[in-house]
Amino acid sequence: MKVLVDTSVWLAAFAKSTSKASGKPIEKLHTLIDSEQMIYLSGIILFEVVRGFKHVKERQQLVEQLSAFPMLDLERNDYLLAADLSAMCRNKGIITSTPDSLIAATAIRHDCHLFTMDKDFEQIAKAIPLKILGS
Repeated sequence: MKVLVDTSVWLAAFAKSTSKASGKPIEKLHTLIDSEQMIYLSGIILFEVVRGFKHVKERQQLVEQLSAFPMLDLERNDYLLAADLSAMCRNKGIITSTPDSLIAATAIRHDCHLFTMDKDFEQIAKAIPLKILGS
């Protein structure tokens, strides 16, 4: 199974507080990694995760740890797909952010399940063919 791990899961996994860095989603992430599932990042997810770390040393360690996971690159048509998906959601009364639309488009085009803790994606999946991997 191919899995695009969302920002919310990575931030919880790298949280300094043990209460945030534990729990069912983090256990599931470890299980996915240990079972050698195909775990991916996207550019927007990498950006969102790395920007949250203020100290250069922490960011460098984080970038090094995340380098083990391949990136899913976007092309021109992916941005158009994200715009179409956003419009489909809007037509059903669901407002999406630009990053969430890009993440959804990435998961759909690369036929990945999206592993997320962000409840917005549950709403988005009601309007478009987005496969959510539950925690």
